[in-house]
Amino acid sequence: MSSTIEVATLGGGCFWCIDAAFRRVKGVLSVCSGYTGGQTEHPTYKSVCSGTSGHAEVVRVEFDSNVISYETLLAMFFTLHDATQLNRQGNDIGTQYRSVVYYHNEQQQAQTQAAIAELQTHVSEPIVTEISPATTFYPAEHYHQDYYTENPEQGYCSMLIAPKLHKFETEFNEFLTE
Repeated sequence: MSSTIEVATLGGGCFWCIDAAFRRVKGVLSVCSGYTGGQTEHPTYKSVCSGTSGHAEVVRVEFDSNVISYETLLAMFFTLHDATQLNRQGNDIGTQYRSVVYYHNEQQQAQTQAAIAELQTHVSEPIVTEISPATTFYPAEHYHQDYYTENPEQGYCSMLIAPKLHKFETEFNEFLTE
């Protein structure tokens, strides 16, 4: 079976957590934290955090769909954040923290719609995840890449990301690298 390389672009709050989780998944070839969905070219972290650029913090995940399916990546994504919170995740507040899936083809769009419909049957609050076509992706500044691995003792990492990763690793152990 030949390798089938695909891209998923997902936003679920601060990109540090999503980035850290997907770096552990078998079949994921690369993860890049960045910005998409806004109206300015070449946004910076400062402009995105100001709320004026319109971009979301996202991760761009390049994966081999013969090893890990897009549907499984979506299931993972929806365990890493609260898809019922509009423009926030916990104390991270602003449109840059919105729950969003940027699809790269019609199949991803349909799979995302199906995943959200299934998730909605398990939660009482409405799912507010935006589903939009992928637009220009801008990689975040170097210091945001693999942030958790580089800064595990940093307060945000140890208090918020570490517990999410533990839950993620427990739930998806069969899909993770050694």
